[in-house]
Amino acid sequence: MDNYEADLKFQDLSKNGKINLIFDATYFGRGYGWLVFRANGINIHAKRIETERIDIILQELNYLKSIGYEFKSFTIDGRTGLCKNLRLHYPDIPVQFCQFHQKMIIRRYITDRPKLECSIKLKRLLVRLTKIDEKSFKRELDELEKIYKDFLLEKNEKGEFMHKKLRSAIRSLRTNLPYLFTCRNYPELGISNTTNSIESNFSHWKSKVKMHRGLRPDRKDKIILFLIKNS
Repeated sequence: MDNYEADLKFQDLSKNGKINLIFDATYFGRGYGWLVFRANGINIHAKRIETERIDIILQELNYLKSIGYEFKSFTIDGRTGLCKNLRLHYPDIPVQFCQFHQKMIIRRYITDRPKLECSIKLKRLLVRLTKIDEKSFKRELDELEKIYKDFLLEKNEKGEFMHKKLRSAIRSLRTNLPYLFTCRNYPELGISNTTNSIESNFSHWKSKVKMHRGLRPDRKDKIILFLIKNS
């Protein structure tokens, strides 16, 4: 264990039974970030990182297992390939893709004020993401693609698809669909549908760190760990 991790011990919930684990990362500068793990409204572990690599996430999950934690579910921010890797290494643990992140992904592709009719209807469907069941959502998405099939296949004179971002938005939904409704499919587990319980603290932590510009790296680590532990 690194010295900065030994400075603060997180509250141990490993004896309280299986946990619904939420984890996400934030950055305080290029190549300087923290991966935070949370359960039962408490941050239980954190790791200083340069990049949010899947192998690092798996390594930290193994660490949590080694100190006695057992998992009921994972709620994640949707890093590319993470869902599949979690299912590969933890095949019996349900994975929930953060519904808020999915909405943000779609918004980046079609904007918050789409002009195309298909994009407008897609946005309306996304608005209902937290209020609809998986079967109904999939049926409406299927219907949308059926209605606009020819439109989505339109190409320009160079043979390129004309609506690339809209196609990417729909492809993102198709890829993540198996993980978007886990919380509804396992209501007895009480799975969080977002990583917001962690993310809501990020801006607060960053504003606190900015108040102490010029800190030595080790002191910055201690301040951030203190904030994480007490959030």
